[in-house]
Amino acid sequence: MTPNRPYLLRAFYEWIVDNNCTPYLVVDATMPGVKVPLQHVKDGQIVLNISPGAVGNLLLGNDAVTFNARFSGNPFALYIPQRSVLAIYARENGAGTMFTPEEEWQEDELDDTELELDVPAADPTEPGPDDDKPKKGSHLRVVK
Repeated sequence: MTPNRPYLLRAFYEWIVDNNCTPYLVVDATMPGVKVPLQHVKDGQIVLNISPGAVGNLLLGNDAVTFNARFSGNPFALYIPQRSVLAIYARENGAGTMFTPEEEWQEDELDDTELELDVPAADPTEPGPDDDKPKKGSHLRVVK
């Protein structure tokens, strides 16, 4: 499945804004691909006000958060990969959520050995536990 972080981020953003609070985004600025004003990074993190009145062209996408903002009066286009988002919370009361690191799975990286179950093989000469039970028909049917 795809990571749930973008969906949760959008939901928490909407919830915070709907409750007339200011959404703050905590970002790991050390991750590859992050484009934020480095002079505002402290201890590898940056906290950003992403309220509708503070940013322009906000996009909470599945791959990244992008928007335009001003820092010390200077315009800056920010690019924040979703994997670098650590938390979103309301400035007024701290309500929000922290995100745990997610492994990004790609189907082409999986191989069959990762999907095998470790189940002992049954001996075909010995009766199984269900051999004496009558077989039931399927409860599924094809609907056309």
